[in-house]
Amino acid sequence: MIELRRTDDLETLRDKMQEYLSNGLQLGWLINPQDEQVEVYRLNQAKETFSFPVELSGEPVLPGFVLHLPI
Repeated sequence: MIELRRTDDLETLRDKMQEYLSNGLQLGWLINPQDEQVEVYRLNQAKETFSFPVELSGEPVLPGFVLHLPI
């Protein structure tokens, strides 16, 4: 999980996610509180972008894990 901070560059963090996927990452969340969005990265799948959800499921990589996000 990566959370974007005001001093971070979004494109740099997206590149890091792609690097992590290249190294075997199966599930990654890029949380962007400024734009109230979450980008979900999964191995061998297209990136999904959601308007700030209340929770994120770790299924099927982390069975039963749910990340609750503050509103």
